[in-house]
Amino acid sequence: MNGPTPAQLIRIEAEALLRLAARLEDGMAARFARAVDLIVDCGQRRARVVVTGIGKSGIIAQKLVATFNSTGTPALFLHPAEALHGDLGMLAKGDVVLALSASGETDEILRLLPALKRIGDALISFCCAMTSTLALASDIAMDLSIEQEACGMGLAPTASTTVMLALGDALAVAVSLKKGFRAEDFADLHPGGKLGRKLARVRELMHSGDAVPTVTAATPMPAVIYEMSRKGLGMTTVIEGKTLIGIMSDGDLRRLLESKGPDALAMTAGHAMNPTPRTITADEFALRALSVMEENKITSLVVVDSARSVIGVLHLHDLWGLELI
Repeated sequence: MNGPTPAQLIRIEAEALLRLAARLEDGMAARFARAVDLIVDCGQRRARVVVTGIGKSGIIAQKLVATFNSTGTPALFLHPAEALHGDLGMLAKGDVVLALSASGETDEILRLLPALKRIGDALISFCCAMTSTLALASDIAMDLSIEQEACGMGLAPTASTTVMLALGDALAVAVSLKKGFRAEDFADLHPGGKLGRKLARVRELMHSGDAVPTVTAATPMPAVIYEMSRKGLGMTTVIEGKTLIGIMSDGDLRRLLESKGPDALAMTAGHAMNPTPRTITADEFALRALSVMEENKITSLVVVDSARSVIGVLHLHDLWGLELI
């Protein structure tokens, strides 16, 4: 094959990323921090990040909109050509505009500049040419300059769009970290698909209400066995009022029968229970519950509230459909 090998093409893009990282650690660090602050401030005013670009840059812009939204920063995509024919109405006072253009001379974006500057709160640009019209008109211009594209002819946007995407992802993540975006927030924004299943919370999966096996400390062993069999979870909670004071599992019952024989049936739940069961709260992730079960070699967890009242039971079987095990 003529020209660079596939490995060389990938190295061209990798080297472009390394040079971008070096700039972020040096002269561009302050500009990046200002861009983060601008976007965080606009979010506090309930404004949005409006990302615009055309061609390959437009495709990157749409991906960055998805990244901002999924990490808790409201964002939307503004197509420059459509904006010239009415879509500019989606831009509201106070929005921060992020404009992507490798050349910085994209005609459709330059024609929008007066309106973007008039309506938006600030203009951030990603350009490969810091002396371009777009870069000079921006409040913050981020340098995406590259030595060469990875295309064999050096023409098709390749290395330039790679660094554009990486810098946009870094900006979105930095904003989310500064805002204190948590794993819980991420889970709330991703309820569907495999990711949503992995981020399911205990309260969505646990058995609750009448499905929770419950006895008191005074319950005789035959009634304990009946409750365990009737609810089908291989265990029962032992409560005082609504407060958890212990559990009895199939394993506890088996060991009791092995050690006491027929005398075990004359005992009560309070005599035979495990008084220090593992518990979890309803707002924990299912992944965390699975980890606790695996670490302790158990098949169920009692779900309690802050007062240690029983509100549910999570069984290992409940996690099978989540593709976690």
